[in-house]
Amino acid sequence: MSIFQVIVLAVVQGLAELLPVSSSAHVVVAEKLMGLDPSSPQMTLLLVMLHTGTMFAVIAYFWQQWKQSYFASADAFKRFALRLIYATALTGIVGEALIKLVEKTMFAGAPKAEIEELFGRLDLVAPALACAGILILIAGLREKTEEADAANVTSITRRPTESVTMRQAGWMGLVQGLALPFRGFSRSGATISAGMLTGASKVRAERFSFALAVVITPAAIGREALRLVHATKDAAAAGTPIDLHGTLIYSLLGAIFAFLAGLVALKWLSNWLENGRWYLFGIYCLVASCVVFYLHTKGY
Repeated sequence: MSIFQVIVLAVVQGLAELLPVSSSAHVVVAEKLMGLDPSSPQMTLLLVMLHTGTMFAVIAYFWQQWKQSYFASADAFKRFALRLIYATALTGIVGEALIKLVEKTMFAGAPKAEIEELFGRLDLVAPALACAGILILIAGLREKTEEADAANVTSITRRPTESVTMRQAGWMGLVQGLALPFRGFSRSGATISAGMLTGASKVRAERFSFALAVVITPAAIGREALRLVHATKDAAAAGTPIDLHGTLIYSLLGAIFAFLAGLVALKWLSNWLENGRWYLFGIYCLVASCVVFYLHTKGY
């Protein structure tokens, strides 16, 4: 793995992680095209650090909005925290159940099989991208047909300081759980679309979706870090130690570039949301699904 490859993956991760197009699908494809092994311990550590960079990009970009919306008063924070905890709990329940189900059905008889072993399979990434694209497309087209009605919504119900409702938060949490086991099923695209389809404005759905990301990312980082520790021990026992020092330096560099690319992506995403172009992300995911499946047929 070279510095150039790290920078490329960091930019891909930073741009795609915060756009509703599935960063994992894009990173996996980029790794395969560059001849890298997505399941190797070095790539696992790099992915952890890239996610860390994009998480800090989310915090930096949304902090002022969150302060005005969620931290304006003790009551506002209480409502926000309740919805965040509720949605995250649903994510954990659905996501963990799906992960266990997939591991037990697709890895029957393999005692140490993990869901991550499927993440590099483009034949699974392609349909997941298509599902996310369809969901985004439905939400975007429905939003365009309801623009006239939305103009009649009172300013009270459209105040930017409001959070999503408990019902909307619940659906966003449930859909986020579906994204955990399946690379290609965009977390941000699915959750924002779920919020829109249950009546939340695009801005509120976007803001709450990325708040969910900040909560769920540390848990994902912890899971991948634990996998890396186990892989390092296994490699040492097999007499093929992993150069964690060099990999860490590359990964820190990647986190910085992912942070910068993430800020650019967030600005672009907000502009597209404000201009009512959400459905175009759905079209992109459908096209990307076809491209990924084509690469699978070519042996990647």
